Amino acid sequence: MEKKKNISMAVIKRLPKYHRYLNELMKNDVDRISSKELGEKIGFTASQIRQDLNCFGDFGQQGYGYNVRELYNQISSILGLSQKYNTVIVGAGNIGQAIANYKFDKQGVNLVGIFDANPKLVGLKIRDIEISEIDTLKSFLSKNKIDIGIICVPRINAQKVCDEMVEGGVKGIWNFAPVDLSVPEDVRVENVHLSESLMTLIYLLHSNEEQK
Repeated sequence: MEKKKNISMAVIKRLPKYHRYLNELMKNDVDRISSKELGEKIGFTASQIRQDLNCFGDFGQQGYGYNVRELYNQISSILGLSQKYNTVIVGAGNIGQAIANYKFDKQGVNLVGIFDANPKLVGLKIRDIEISEIDTLKSFLSKNKIDIGIICVPRINAQKVCDEMVEGGVKGIWNFAPVDLSVPEDVRVENVHLSESLMTLIYLLHSNEEQK
């Protein structure tokens, strides 16, 4: 199964949704499903689903549809979920603690370190991982291969933490700080700006009110 080049980010961002719905179908003992049925569940057209999946290879059979478990496994492989990604969290406040307590095992995320500057938090444990002093981050990165760094610090400190992660060999950054980070071309950043998401929701509510 070969990935085609220049796949749009819109398609890539839809894959996790396919993965989630297929997982639910397996839990409900559904063995096969057509693109039309899958589209009705997800909210996409059958044509959209076929176009998205065709970016990665030939899936399903005409007149049969998709084998749910097989498609789930194939999308898992496309997303790289069969691998393990060593991960650290910097910032053990409310957001950092919530992320640390989330079970990412099925996504291949292996949380190996949590760091914070607050002495009141240092030494506490979250899921058996002790929160370490942030000054030890550089040394930790030099001794361990870390694939993903999760940034949950105030915006004023985010770029400094990001730079330290990049210097320590981290190639993927999940950024919860409300600031756009500057990174080298070979480092991937996924931003989760909570305020922007909330403002989008408020805009939609406001638009609904104006249309009444």
